[in-house]
Amino acid sequence: MNEPLTISFQGAARTVTGSRHLIRLGSRRLLFDCGLFQGRRDEAERVNRAFAFEPEALDAVVISHAHLDHIGNLPTMAARGYSGVIHATPATADLSTVMLPDAAFLMAKDVEHVNRHRKPGTPEREPLYAMADVERVIERMKTHAYGERFEPIPGASVEFHDAGHILGSAFAVLEFRSGEQTFRLGMSGDVGRPGRPILRDPEAMPGVDALVMECTYGDRLHPSADEAVKGLAAVITRTLARGGRVLIPAFAVGRSQELVVTLHGLMERREIREVPIFVDSPLAWKATQAFRRHPECFDAETHHALDAEDGASLGFDRLHYTVTVEQSQALNQRRGPCIVIAASGMCEGGRILHHLQHGLANEKNTVLFVGFQAQHTLGRRLRDGQSPVRVFGEPIVPRAEIAAQDGFSAHADQRELIEWVARIPTPPRTIYLVHGEIEPAETLAELLRRRFGATVRIPQPGEEFPLWN
Repeated sequence: MNEPLTISFQGAARTVTGSRHLIRLGSRRLLFDCGLFQGRRDEAERVNRAFAFEPEALDAVVISHAHLDHIGNLPTMAARGYSGVIHATPATADLSTVMLPDAAFLMAKDVEHVNRHRKPGTPEREPLYAMADVERVIERMKTHAYGERFEPIPGASVEFHDAGHILGSAFAVLEFRSGEQTFRLGMSGDVGRPGRPILRDPEAMPGVDALVMECTYGDRLHPSADEAVKGLAAVITRTLARGGRVLIPAFAVGRSQELVVTLHGLMERREIREVPIFVDSPLAWKATQAFRRHPECFDAETHHALDAEDGASLGFDRLHYTVTVEQSQALNQRRGPCIVIAASGMCEGGRILHHLQHGLANEKNTVLFVGFQAQHTLGRRLRDGQSPVRVFGEPIVPRAEIAAQDGFSAHADQRELIEWVARIPTPPRTIYLVHGEIEPAETLAELLRRRFGATVRIPQPGEEFPLWN
């Protein structure tokens, strides 16, 4: 008799952040990703502290990539007693040593700020985890190259394949065995886009029986790469003509490096005027060093550019990385046009908040969004035109131009997701859509049903499904 095989969706179900999927094979438990839910502070606090399973009872964890909405809650599990192995690609493990300490530091700062301004009688908050918990996570990471088969638990094997989303990102094929039966489950993580700078295109997934797939942009199409670059140049040109600065909230890993390469090309071709570019993020600087350590993830064009230009496209002379707090503060006293790239990408923390505090009310400036803005984030409120908005608790009426260029997203759009599924040699009989809000999920689900005849489900938070009968 076969052991029961189930999957339950403990995070990123009908929402975009907080990926966490629990797979049970008999008495063994395997977790795929353990990300932070990002949104309203009170809701995020509740969701990130809650586990529908005991972390110490897990047998293994497999992670897709190093964005915090996929790995940021691992230290919480370590603090709750998880002591098993965490499986990742080499570049993901490397980036995790950068991302997780930064998350712990920013979390402590945010809690300190909230406690300092809390109402009388309100209990003090505590961070989800401490730096010691981060160190426990890093110590437990075991790395595997793309295409290398490994067994995280008895009865299951896993292979990573290049997802083309960020450095080291992977989708995984999990094969389960019990008695005479086998079942192949695909876990997409986040699917990248073909033809983007720096990284290789997403690989094709081998044949699977069922697929868990992200659907962040399941209801829309991105502009072409050429349109995105032209749009970026147009926004920068009109802002500089006003004598303003361009403020770009961007994730420190992936988006910042792609923007740097793109801006380098625009200035080299004289398509935008020469102005200083500041990447105001110690994390982005550290992440860029990780990029240099993992050329195995680069496409042929990037290999050639790095060899020919001695790495100029990732660290050229006109680019300034600001690392210290004093350097960051000095940017807001600086006169004249410039471009500032700073985390976080959804304006929920980090140094971008200081730049918004100083620049959002200036009609000469532009706030340019180049990635998805989840519900209930400051970025989403700005993009939706809300006024006033609160930055550090103070109301600000946005007078700066608010612009967006979705063509720089590292997530596949609707067409790219469908084409990625079409490349699977044996189409999956069942597809579970996660990591997306309900509207894009429902739109994509209907298209997938028509195209592939698959059963497509949009799981509720916590919902569990049998994978074989």
